[in-house]
Amino acid sequence: MKGSFVPSSSPYDVSSGARSQTSAMMGDGGGMLSDPPLGVSIDSVQNRQVIDVSGKVQERDFAGTPYVPVYVMLPLGVINMKCELVDPDSLVKQLKILKSIDVDGIMVDCWWGIVEAHAPQEYNWNGYKRLFQIARQLKIKLQVVMSFHECGGNVGDDVCIPLPHWVAEIGRGNPDIFFTDREGRRNPECLSWGVDKERVLRGRTAIEVYFDYMRSFRVEFDEFFDDGIISMVIVGLGPCGELRYPSNPVKHGWRYPGVGEFQCYDQYMLKSLRNAAEIRGHSFWGRGPDNTGSYNSRPHETGFFCDGGDYDGYHGRFFLNWYSQVLVDHGDRVLSLAKLAFEDTCIAAKISGIHWWYKTASHAAELTAGFYNPCNRDGYATIMAMLKRHGAALNFTCSEMSMLDQHVDFSEALAEPEGLAWQVLNAAWDVCIPVSSENALPCHDRDGYNYLLEKAKPMSDPDGRHFSAFTCSNLSPLLLERHNFVEFERFVKRMHGETVLEYQT
Repeated sequence: MKGSFVPSSSPYDVSSGARSQTSAMMGDGGGMLSDPPLGVSIDSVQNRQVIDVSGKVQERDFAGTPYVPVYVMLPLGVINMKCELVDPDSLVKQLKILKSIDVDGIMVDCWWGIVEAHAPQEYNWNGYKRLFQIARQLKIKLQVVMSFHECGGNVGDDVCIPLPHWVAEIGRGNPDIFFTDREGRRNPECLSWGVDKERVLRGRTAIEVYFDYMRSFRVEFDEFFDDGIISMVIVGLGPCGELRYPSNPVKHGWRYPGVGEFQCYDQYMLKSLRNAAEIRGHSFWGRGPDNTGSYNSRPHETGFFCDGGDYDGYHGRFFLNWYSQVLVDHGDRVLSLAKLAFEDTCIAAKISGIHWWYKTASHAAELTAGFYNPCNRDGYATIMAMLKRHGAALNFTCSEMSMLDQHVDFSEALAEPEGLAWQVLNAAWDVCIPVSSENALPCHDRDGYNYLLEKAKPMSDPDGRHFSAFTCSNLSPLLLERHNFVEFERFVKRMHGETVLEYQT
């Protein structure tokens, strides 16, 4: 889950609600005020939905702890639809400020809808080339995201980057290339995994399209790979770039904490389900369950997700095995080609934290997202084994979700962000997968940073395991305000394991 508020004063600042449904759970703000005095939380001064966990995390000394690189996310609209870098002079000034406090690098989305917008295999990387040259001049490293999804459509979004025009044109004639719910509503946020191996994209399969795009990027920016400026490639694997189904789309009326809906009703996914049922010897199982409620149902309101419900029956277990395996197989196919395209560069996959209904037996919201993780089954081990096969790192975006508890009623949704994070992180660390993370909400106060530090370098871990990198959301004038920037600099030093001298307030 990832979302953030960014003030509107910079020409390329936007909300990043498109990256996840976090913004649907929280209020969105606008405008920017003058600096509040040090010691006053941003939340109380600006009435913004930001992290403030005053008094909840006891501060400890991180001097001498492992070095965790810190990256800062660039705004979603830093490259416009013409693939031009927006306001490069302002960006250079901001990056120099970040460099002055030893921030390791920046993260940027490389949007499919911008680069291959008009015709198949006609790529325009101009804006990214300008951005990467600036990063190299400043000796700032890059985490790049291969963003094969749409940007826009979630609460708070004020930027829209659709899928390529030629893909949308194909979709108008064949809407089954998109994920589809039981009522037949299409979601053009990304392509259905049912077309991974179907030649429906002007003679190419979706997997071939993704590979050609990644290969073009690798060739275009060869020198940046060779000199180590590009430190990681995060491979988009679904909506918001995350390996999951688009089970909770705001555009279709979903609101937290609805269980969401299964997204397997395009003709290609249904064909796969029918084939799986026939192989099992029960052809009548070649359909989705019919008692799962709607997007905003609660588990106990449905016959499928309630305690003792059909999710744990013969047909339910068959369906969920198939549904979750399609997710794993999609990740497996795309990452195998990403590994081929990017050779010795670290690749990573994003997994979101679907934490609501975690305390129920069915874990309903996880099931519709494709994580087969009820209380009697580990739904993340199979995913981690797949990542391990490709030497891919995990980028997990739920590490600080429990800090939302001042604004979101977790008890109503029987949510447990801490328990989910514990399960996912240990599933990765147990098979020696590097784990990086991002904060889902803006963080500007010391208590919030203390919380993130405790997650990045858990004191209680007997093996001394820690994050391999951390990315902050996100570069904006708000982050660079004096009082916020002082706390951010302090956070960076502690992430780096340096001694921090207290400043005078």
